[in-house]
Amino acid sequence: MNQRQHFEQLYQRSPDPWAVKTAWYERRKRQLLLASLPREHYRYAFEPGCGNGETTMALLERCDQLIAADCAESAVLLCNARIQREDRHQLHLQKLQLPQQWPQVPPGGFDLLVVSELAYYLCDADLALFIERCLSCLAPGGHWLMCHWRHQAPDLLQAADTIHAQVGASAALKTVVEHRETDFLLEVWERL
Repeated sequence: MNQRQHFEQLYQRSPDPWAVKTAWYERRKRQLLLASLPREHYRYAFEPGCGNGETTMALLERCDQLIAADCAESAVLLCNARIQREDRHQLHLQKLQLPQQWPQVPPGGFDLLVVSELAYYLCDADLALFIERCLSCLAPGGHWLMCHWRHQAPDLLQAADTIHAQVGASAALKTVVEHRETDFLLEVWERL
């Protein structure tokens, strides 16, 4: 079973497979994620791995334009249903098989990337391509936020600390926020 099928199955079983709407861990992490963004407002943001849209809805309050994407059609449909109820025209929702597929990058690049609980599902080659694509589409002065659970699970292909170390090693980035807990790692880098 490939990753897309795996996530499709999860979302068909439950509209909220990780309880991101109700679990204290998820709600608290989302609030820390939002509070860690260095700017109050962003022009162009990209959220790969948007899931059912909990973080997406919060990001809409802070972005003029937001592209949110997921590989699972069920997740995209759930997120779209929420957005339709809210009548949010600044959201561009896409079904993408990341990192092979990538959204159209706005002129000058994105000034915000939010990668939460996604990169550790990528194999080594896909992770390298994902990091390369994120770096190339991030505008100078733009922020790249990553947040990942630090424990192991059968479907995770990478360790959170390893992924964050790879991204943080880029000479094109400087760390502006670092929050480390037993359960998760949250970092924000700025593009030089």
